[in-house]
Amino acid sequence: MSLIKSWVSSANQTDTLFPLNNLPYGVFSIGGDDARCGVAIGDKILDIRSLEKAGTIAPAQSAVFAEPSWNAFMALGRVAWAEFRTQLTALLEQGSSAQNQVEPHLVNAADAQMHMPIKVAEYTDFYAGKHHATNVGTMFRGAENALPPNWLHIPIGYNGRASSVVVSGTDIRRPWGQLKGPNDDVPRFAPSARFDIELEMGAIVGTTSDIPITVQEAYDNIFGYVLLNDWSARDIQAWEYQPLGPFQAKSTATTISPWIVTAAALEPFRTDTPKREFELLEHLKDCGPMLYDIELDVTLTPKGGTPSTIAKTNYSQMYYSAAQQLAHHTTAGSRMNVGDLLGSGTISGPKKSEHGSLLEMSWGGKEPFTLETGEERSFVNDGDTLALNGAARGDGYTIGFGSCVGTLLPALDNPYAR
Repeated sequence: MSLIKSWVSSANQTDTLFPLNNLPYGVFSIGGDDARCGVAIGDKILDIRSLEKAGTIAPAQSAVFAEPSWNAFMALGRVAWAEFRTQLTALLEQGSSAQNQVEPHLVNAADAQMHMPIKVAEYTDFYAGKHHATNVGTMFRGAENALPPNWLHIPIGYNGRASSVVVSGTDIRRPWGQLKGPNDDVPRFAPSARFDIELEMGAIVGTTSDIPITVQEAYDNIFGYVLLNDWSARDIQAWEYQPLGPFQAKSTATTISPWIVTAAALEPFRTDTPKREFELLEHLKDCGPMLYDIELDVTLTPKGGTPSTIAKTNYSQMYYSAAQQLAHHTTAGSRMNVGDLLGSGTISGPKKSEHGSLLEMSWGGKEPFTLETGEERSFVNDGDTLALNGAARGDGYTIGFGSCVGTLLPALDNPYAR
């Protein structure tokens, strides 16, 4: 597919993340105005609420945009998603007779504050990147036992905190927790000293599912995707994770990008999952290309410093797709709801420059890496800003998500000190 030209001239520029081919969905406000649903197009945002009040959007859609989230629209289902996307394309494409009607409802994206695009119903995070799982397993169990015995057969995951999911630009506070190092006789309560990020993609469930569902049905239920940073306190995790896995180490925050890129916009970029060591059971088998060719990178900017790109990888490195994760999630009777968020797991490639966490980049802190400023890092320092970016590149256009950004603030004073 080639670039679809729009009468919004900035949407036709080669460096835009938001051409007409994209049309991602977000929630924004201007100044003190109420937050409302919007669609990114070039360097503008189309105000969907004001467009519906003007009667330009078909009446069948109007009731779903009263609230500042896309949940009600998602609940309409796949047919409504397609019809709305077709309608938006017709309104914004070059030569549209609706230009004069639509143009007054565009605002400058630079003037907007972005908010959470959905109300997150529940959040599940997976551990579905083979290179990441192999690296972490090698650090802690040795190369011969890197992957757990079940890893090549099922997508491993844990249930996270929906209340901790925040939109890009939200500051993150270094957490306190119970820690016990290898040389400690007893645990202690202290701020995490090994705070980390995880480069992930998040899949958003758009419709309530029957149970169980097939991989194809799961694919059809996914509304769209966001970039996702699963902030992780590695020292808290190391002490608590036996035997039930992550808990407090993962509850500080999960940051998502401000724009939901729809599955429809990503359709031209579908690609196959990797070759399997074992044939997957029937409920997990691929039903076509299940991943997407999305280039990803991570930048770290020290306080008052300049950004350094510390990793580059691709979403196609995942071992299990979001559809397989979703289908597996339903097998035991778990009904998925509108607004459920599924984290992909850390996306790492085979090279050190492709690692999606600082834990891997510094090999557990034993091999600090150097930023372009000359500073060294093993984990995230107070004042560091981490940004995740992603792009799918087509014929003369780019599909982007907007940056997924968070700055780490120092820990609070000990809340339990007497």
